Amino acid sequence: MNLHEYQGKELLSSFGVRIQRGIVAQNAEEAVAAAKKLTEDTGTGWHVIKAQVHAGGRGKGGGVKLAKNLDEVKTITEQIIGMDLVTPQTSAEGKRVHQVLVTEDVYYPGDSEPEEYYMSVLLNRGTGRNMIMYSTEGGMDIETVAEETPHLIFHEEIDPATGILPFQARKIAFNLGLSGAAFKDMTKFVTALYTAYDKSDSSLFEINPVLKTSDDKIMAVDAKVSIDDNALFRHKDLAAMRDLREENAIEVEAGEHGLNYVDLDGNVGCMVNGAGLAMATMDLIKQAGGEPANFLDVGGTADAARVEIAFELILRDPAVKAILINIFGGIVRCDRVAQGVIDAYKNMGNIEVPIIVRLQGTNADIAKKLIDESGLAVMSATEFQEAADKVQEVLA
Repeated sequence: MNLHEYQGKELLSSFGVRIQRGIVAQNAEEAVAAAKKLTEDTGTGWHVIKAQVHAGGRGKGGGVKLAKNLDEVKTITEQIIGMDLVTPQTSAEGKRVHQVLVTEDVYYPGDSEPEEYYMSVLLNRGTGRNMIMYSTEGGMDIETVAEETPHLIFHEEIDPATGILPFQARKIAFNLGLSGAAFKDMTKFVTALYTAYDKSDSSLFEINPVLKTSDDKIMAVDAKVSIDDNALFRHKDLAAMRDLREENAIEVEAGEHGLNYVDLDGNVGCMVNGAGLAMATMDLIKQAGGEPANFLDVGGTADAARVEIAFELILRDPAVKAILINIFGGIVRCDRVAQGVIDAYKNMGNIEVPIIVRLQGTNADIAKKLIDESGLAVMSATEFQEAADKVQEVLA
């Protein structure tokens, strides 16, 4: 589950991470009030207005702008709220902006020049350890840094048995070229950041940039936070931060019905029981010359009601030219699934998209007979290759 920047910063701040302070606003009037409040609390004269969407690269799309007075706060907020923000991480249609974060200006003049760094905390799946990845090249896309100057990216792996140790925090500060007060503040920042990541059961923290201010304070100017969905039962407060407006509407609805659904860009809808079989089915579709339109795991209870809901979700995608149902009857009997497909088909009326049903396992022979004798425009198959051939046939 992704958090908005303002939510991620709230989480960081609760663990003692210094953040660029800000107030979220739903309209221009609230933004102006937020700017006045920030000026009163922080003394900031300028404000940064940031679109709150689940996507990076907001500045490149015009979603992050500097306001030098209250009139500009109002004007910029009116421009950003309601816009469809297109960034390198969104579709061509972009994402609708519903709110902005009004923040203090932290690039104020002082004894030294401000400096930006990149820092993220994530799991290294190869070693099974958490890892802090960091670079002196803050404010840039980390992919560009990795490609053009890979020697400027550092990694520090954390033993889960001990957590981050003091020497590791000092090593990070040293590699970033810091000294004096900034060095000490960075060690505190890194330690608090890792603690926040660990205690919140997050899958990713990305702070770009981490800023050294002109008076040697270290703070998070941005915050991209992803929480592990499987751990949300331990974090009811974080689960309450979920913004369904930022998620795929079909995926949200599927989740409400207990279906695991991921929307893709292909032309063949998939309905499968079991994640492993779903992945194999997607490969099958590719080999047959098609492209999977979705990942859909209906689980072990593929009855008529569940199958009908799955059909409805798949058919909402106008790009779907065929549907492949691939069920292995272990926990659930194939004949029960076949009857569910027949009942759902009749309840929905005429379905114009060709349907291929491959059932294998318990009572597969009975299931095939049910499908073949149903009188419906549904093709049955028992082997993987047979199903692939039928997909290829209907797409042609």
